[in-house]
Amino acid sequence: MPPQPNVERRQALADAAIEVLARSGVHGLSHRTVDERAGLPPGTTSNYFRSRDALLEAAARRVVELHEAEMRAANARSPVPPGPGDLVELIALSLYVSATEHRDRYLAIYELSLEATRRPALQETLDRMGRATLDFTVGQHRALGLPTSPEQVQTLMTLFGGALFALVTRPPADVSPETARTLARAAVTGALNDAGGTPPA
Repeated sequence: MPPQPNVERRQALADAAIEVLARSGVHGLSHRTVDERAGLPPGTTSNYFRSRDALLEAAARRVVELHEAEMRAANARSPVPPGPGDLVELIALSLYVSATEHRDRYLAIYELSLEATRRPALQETLDRMGRATLDFTVGQHRALGLPTSPEQVQTLMTLFGGALFALVTRPPADVSPETARTLARAAVTGALNDAGGTPPA
């Protein structure tokens, strides 16, 4: 069954909010700027998201939703990785694509993360999503036959976030697959060593 119109509209508004955050920062985000970015009549965004906090939370949830959908699609296209070396390639590809094709999306999530330090409700939303993303990622690793523990996955997620921040804040032309692979190898080595695992060759 296709999404209901109000679900599609909410997604379109959340996508527009992500674009505003990436281009103008959190201080440029308002119901009006999202209406304009989405090409919708004034007042549309406020009909769906009554407060600015609700709009911020919708943008954060949409980032995670899109990331998880892409992880599922990438895993479905990939053969089951037999070991940590293939995990490096999987993470390198995710880093590169996130920092290039989806640069705006992750600039937005970093804006949201900074804003959350001043908004407890937004921080709670991000924390809940972080826990859900951890569970999701552990499940994806299990589906791929990877032996990483939840602790290793949490460390990987932390290192991935730092590496991605370094990439998305560079000029796009400076981001290369080789740079992403170097960062991915360091993240996997650090995560596996942190939990007593075997680093990739």
